[in-house]
Amino acid sequence: MVNVKRRKGESFEGLYRRFSRRVQQSGNMLQTRKIRFHESEPNKAKVKRSALRRIVTGVKRQYLIRIGQLDETDRGGPRRR
Repeated sequence: MVNVKRRKGESFEGLYRRFSRRVQQSGNMLQTRKIRFHESEPNKAKVKRSALRRIVTGVKRQYLIRIGQLDETDRGGPRRR
């Protein structure tokens, strides 16, 4: 926690500049960014299920292309969240 008190006759810009410098020096922002953007590794079961789903989907797709029910050029658009 960074505490900065306003000095006598100090402008707000000076106070803000001093506060920003103290925050940078403390390293709190770096630690916060590390925590915010950290992605935990998925467990092995989840990775295997995902891989199996991709394989099964690919096999089904190849089958539909082979029997003529799915056009090869029809790949679908990008998925958005």
